[in-house]
Amino acid sequence: MKQCIAALIACLTFPAVAANSTSADEHIRRVQEGIIPPVLVTGESPTMPSLSQRMTELKVPGVSIAVIHKGRIEWARGFGVTRTDGPPVTPDTLFQAASISKPVFALAVLHLVDEGKLKLDANVNDYLKDWKVPDNEFTAEKKVTLRGILSHSAGLTVHGFPGYDLNAPLPTTVQILDGTPPANSAAVRVEVAPGTRFQYSGGGYVVAQQLLADVTGVPLPKLMRDTVLVPLGMKRSTFEQPLPAARASEFAVPYDGDGKPIKGGPHTYPEMAPAGLWTTPSDLARYALGVQAALNGKSNKQISAATARAMVTPVLEKHGIGPATGGSTARKFFTHGGSNAGYKCMLVAYEDGEGAIIMTNSDSGGRLMDEVMRTIAHVYQWPDYAPITRTLAVVKPELLDRYLGGYELNDGTVYVVRKDADRLVGHEIGRAPTALFPSSETALFAKERNLVASFTLDDKGAVTAIRHRLGDWERSGPRLEEGRSRKFIASAERTALRVKDQKPHPDSEAALRQLLAGVASGKPDYERMSPRLAEVTRTQLPGLQKTLVELGALKSLKFVRVSSGGDDEYDADFEKGGLRTSLFLNDEGRIEIAWLRPR
Repeated sequence: MKQCIAALIACLTFPAVAANSTSADEHIRRVQEGIIPPVLVTGESPTMPSLSQRMTELKVPGVSIAVIHKGRIEWARGFGVTRTDGPPVTPDTLFQAASISKPVFALAVLHLVDEGKLKLDANVNDYLKDWKVPDNEFTAEKKVTLRGILSHSAGLTVHGFPGYDLNAPLPTTVQILDGTPPANSAAVRVEVAPGTRFQYSGGGYVVAQQLLADVTGVPLPKLMRDTVLVPLGMKRSTFEQPLPAARASEFAVPYDGDGKPIKGGPHTYPEMAPAGLWTTPSDLARYALGVQAALNGKSNKQISAATARAMVTPVLEKHGIGPATGGSTARKFFTHGGSNAGYKCMLVAYEDGEGAIIMTNSDSGGRLMDEVMRTIAHVYQWPDYAPITRTLAVVKPELLDRYLGGYELNDGTVYVVRKDADRLVGHEIGRAPTALFPSSETALFAKERNLVASFTLDDKGAVTAIRHRLGDWERSGPRLEEGRSRKFIASAERTALRVKDQKPHPDSEAALRQLLAGVASGKPDYERMSPRLAEVTRTQLPGLQKTLVELGALKSLKFVRVSSGGDDEYDADFEKGGLRTSLFLNDEGRIEIAWLRPR
């Protein structure tokens, strides 16, 4: 055992064995036995828990993985169980692909484009029959197009969809588009001039779903089966919603972040194009291999090489026509993540024939799949997703103390650096703190995430500003004056004490009751919310209100815990069901963060 551990550590501190000289079994073993941390510190031996240990810690019952290497599926393996005390996950176990449905659906659209039946840059209203995108001031000069919809640059609303319980009535596609009962989401409308801003919109994909129905007259599950799934060999996959009863034994049961089954089982998504695909990692690997083959001119089963190239060419903010795109070197990749109730998944595929797909049956699976993808990237020596190496510097404590304070970042959030015992921690108000370590006299880094905070000093050595970088996301801003800094530090320390003592904010229950009542009535008090929360609530209000009205009167609120970020979680019991609820109150008594989820 000690020899195995030493070998794994050696892989991290010395050049790894070339991936092409290592067997698939060895690759599987390294992924299974040693999850790589996000940051490796020179000279330190990292802690590397096993995959099964992390699954237990994060309460993820099942994980399924497929890895593409040298243009083929090198291995596919299931880990854990499809349900508590149930059968094991296998490579054939079905999961909901959630938003990975989008790039698979986009392939069908592009197939029709290649056949001359559709044009990417035509006004979608030229094709739509039973429903039209309502024109308004934003469409006066530019119209909504399929290129815009599939790249999330059409200016359309409705980010995503909550799905429907097993026995709930299902809306038609037109009802979803207009946000009318029994739809539980808002109407899909243009709220930004098309082509001017990236705005993720699952609602746009429902527009495209309706468009394909009008143009082809074929139900979407059959159209997808005939044009994409069967030709690519995705034999286990289907866009049928709900999944046929005859296949009820084939899927992994969805769980929430607490390890409890999602009530009623998998949600149904009549929004099939953006969220409705049932599949396996191996089948998604076949999708990726199909795109890779088209890009390299080796296959035109679905789309031509030129259309494939257009598919992975960024339109706005690195998003192509279906998948997102990336690549820190000449090696480019296409990717997409997915998040449905109880399912989290991720696809990454390099254009040169490498990649991986990870699917989980838990709301906490998002964190696990990031960790597994990072480990795969390290094992296969990808230029992206792999851990970052940092060097720890020796810096006098008095020099580090000058960074204590609050900083107003350019997106309006406040980042606080404070002391927790004898260590520095940094965090946004309402978020969990992260320990910070010096990499120089003017920069700090985190070990648990790829975060770097670098500081600007004046000629007297006083700190004037911060540059905060989390992965590729960079923000910056000035240091707050001393009085405001002390105020934010004091607030963060009070929150830390509540987390330690597990005592809710004295006003959180009353604020939550008011929030629930306001949403149920359709008239929430936006003045009691942060601007960000108010914007999100306005967008999602129709669906939220419908959910609360259907649940009936609120009977009780039971405090559950204070999360690591300081928001108070409650179980809300209604006449006809229950929700897990959470909110975070700032020092002005405004609600900064709030969410509701079924339980």
